Amino acid sequence: MTITNGTGAGYGSYGSSLRDLPRLRHHRRMRVSSWDTSGGNDDRVTVRPGETITLADINGAGAINHIWITVAPLQPGNPETADQDFLRKLVLRIYWDDSPEPSVLVPVGDFFGVGHARTVNFASAPLQMSPQDGKGFNSFFHMPFATRARFELTSECESEPLAFYYYIDYDAFSSLEDGLGRFHASWNRQNPTDGIEQGTMTNSEYLFGRSNIGGEGNYTILDTVGRGHYVGCVLNVTNLRHTPEWNWYGEGDDMIFVDGESWPPSLHGTGTEDYFNTAWCPSESYAAPYHGITLPGGENWSGQISMYRFHIEDPVTFTSSIRVTIEHGHNNHRSDDLSSTAYWYAEEPATGLTLLPVEQRLPRLG
Repeated sequence: MTITNGTGAGYGSYGSSLRDLPRLRHHRRMRVSSWDTSGGNDDRVTVRPGETITLADINGAGAINHIWITVAPLQPGNPETADQDFLRKLVLRIYWDDSPEPSVLVPVGDFFGVGHARTVNFASAPLQMSPQDGKGFNSFFHMPFATRARFELTSECESEPLAFYYYIDYDAFSSLEDGLGRFHASWNRQNPTDGIEQGTMTNSEYLFGRSNIGGEGNYTILDTVGRGHYVGCVLNVTNLRHTPEWNWYGEGDDMIFVDGESWPPSLHGTGTEDYFNTAWCPSESYAAPYHGITLPGGENWSGQISMYRFHIEDPVTFTSSIRVTIEHGHNNHRSDDLSSTAYWYAEEPATGLTLLPVEQRLPRLG
């Protein structure tokens, strides 16, 4: 789609706050969606196993400012299907400015803020899952582009065809000014993390003992080069330690290494729950604009956990590289299943993003 009329100035100096709403603007609001062009009510695309479809291919300058999707099996309620985890089997790719490689490469469910191929009602500033039971996915991240934006969806399901409904809303500009980064997101997993055996250590020694000097062995959320700023992550944990003893999965310090700095980095935290702006081993759901716990786990922090932290007011800038890491338990003692989605802006579209094969993405119950 090419916009040839009705466009004006570019991204502009205004924000999106209530204070800025009165500012008159010159761009044109546009949308690509799955509406039924026959005029009927079949407002969706069908994504079949092994199929890749183009959701949008937008030519010209602009900025994506809202994405809404919902997805469900065409034959719901089949407990025998091998594709119950379709939110990990659907892959979203976004390409900017004719780049041959995607800058977003993430399983669909994880991209919208909750891991483990699960959905739950929650609301943050950039990402939301809306009722019923979190089945309406929304992104409000702004995603500028200078010449083109292309969205692709791939199904790596075995047998289940899926009904996929979507809006991709954007502002069309006559041109895009300099100084705007391209939006990126990538997914990682270590299953299990490389911990140690408890052996003869007491529970307290295992969870809190010894010292991590250097940060080697930390779980990696993001490792990239170039100039940009990191704007947050979703971290998922499956607690793989089965014990009647106190079984808190956290205590892992966040360590963010900017521009090749050595340990200790300038941004060194004090524990998993602290980086996610909570405290004292939380075990309940909570959703705030920039941080929250969407899945708190079961009794004694068992099972599946998912949490988010967005650096909207405090982006972490880097000029040559950034490595965002966190310990898996204090001193990297724990051997849990960790996965994550990282979000960042970069001066140039990404190269070299990778995604684990589908069989290595499937969630586990613990």
